[in-house]
Amino acid sequence: MKYPFEVSFPLIEANPDVYISAVFSCLESEFLVLPKGNGFIDYAVFERGYESLKRVTSGFQNIDPVSIIKAAFQNPMIIIVLRTMLGFTPPEWAYVTTQRTGIEVNQGFVRTLDRNIRMSPLTPLSSSLITKERVEALIETACQLLNSPVPEVGADKIHRLDKADTSAGPSAIRAMSGIGVPYAMLLYERFLGRPFAGHRDSVSELIGDSLESAIEEILANAGVSYRKTKRAERIAGFDQAPDFIIPSEFNPQVVIEAKITEDDGTARDKVTRIQHLASISLTGDTKSMPKFEVIACIGGRGFGVRREDMKKLLFATKGKVFTLKTLDSLVEFTHLKEYKTK
Repeated sequence: MKYPFEVSFPLIEANPDVYISAVFSCLESEFLVLPKGNGFIDYAVFERGYESLKRVTSGFQNIDPVSIIKAAFQNPMIIIVLRTMLGFTPPEWAYVTTQRTGIEVNQGFVRTLDRNIRMSPLTPLSSSLITKERVEALIETACQLLNSPVPEVGADKIHRLDKADTSAGPSAIRAMSGIGVPYAMLLYERFLGRPFAGHRDSVSELIGDSLESAIEEILANAGVSYRKTKRAERIAGFDQAPDFIIPSEFNPQVVIEAKITEDDGTARDKVTRIQHLASISLTGDTKSMPKFEVIACIGGRGFGVRREDMKKLLFATKGKVFTLKTLDSLVEFTHLKEYKTK
């Protein structure tokens, strides 16, 4: 079976299903394996923060902000553990804190705080006046919420703190820390939140970088001049800059979009983006010679769900669709070979 980039476009137009199946056959998914990235917290480090919080609260008998604040500046992992107990993202914690205390804790501050702790979890926090005030406000808010039972809400709603360990105030926390978590409840809460969801979001760019790095290596090994664009960079002639422009942004002859997704809805959006690039490449009449060749390099199970979307992708790129498995053929079967110097 030949891949679409190995045949002429009229053959693809005549029998697209064969080539859709060919691309599907070499799509690979890495959703079970995530890069750790900078700032990954190993369990031993997280547990150390948890045990420090447990100790300073006398086994969660006394969730007192004064003692927790003092301990948190020495062991900032306590702050990460508190946020995990709440089940909040950093911006959500900042928002609730500002509402409850009147102290302005903006998203930029709390994101930076969270990032700095994850990068150096064993380094005590600096106690500048602004940092101290905001950290104290965050911890005071967390203590207020953890010391209170979940308020009543309508039958058609669920409160974010209505979790096994925070639904009934400190008594629920003590029960969970003392006797362990029922497995069914643990699984249910994972179902609501998806395991590793927060970490996956934090390394989403690294997941895409694996494909882009492979493309860069192939281009470099072939001696192909290229311009790799930055995220949200503005490039003349493109309302959204492609990931790679060959040989340069001043004379685009080939553009490459590198996309990985595990979700079919996101895959559809990415196909639409590549179709848009193809439309930009046309100079007026759709039968005229394109200004540049459009290449799609894709990965992830999201692209292997909808055959109609893959058909659109094949037509937009005239068959120039590559996966990690076929990336070695990238230069040989595209106009990139015209720029090969090695």
